[in-house]
Amino acid sequence: MLLMKLQAREKFAFLQLAHYLARIDNNFGKDEEDIILEYCDEMGIENIDSFDISSFSLEDTLKNFKSLKSKKIVILELMILIHIDRNFNINEQIVIDKLAKDFGISAEEVNNYSAWGKSVATLYEIAKVYIKDDNLEEFVS
Repeated sequence: MLLMKLQAREKFAFLQLAHYLARIDNNFGKDEEDIILEYCDEMGIENIDSFDISSFSLEDTLKNFKSLKSKKIVILELMILIHIDRNFNINEQIVIDKLAKDFGISAEEVNNYSAWGKSVATLYEIAKVYIKDDNLEEFVS
């Protein structure tokens, strides 16, 4: 919903950032992959076939986000990805803290964004259950 407001170059930078953040805790799972695919659908871009974390530059990627609105969207949306596995890893926290500092976003705002991301991640998981239940009923009928 928010990602479509990013400019084209910001969308590609966001996708790189999402892949980086999803792997920073050394636990890239199906839930994170699903969220990244949802991001791609929302932004209307193709997912990355392979992501090399060793060649990723966080500093260079962050330079793509110019407006405060874009920076806030990035952190808000990344909070969904962080919370989808119900584990806010210390490495993820370090990256978010760096983003907040570079973007000029206060710790209080980040905490609010985190709570929002946790809520959206929970609602996303509930929606998947509802959809899965509906699909099962179709096969039983």
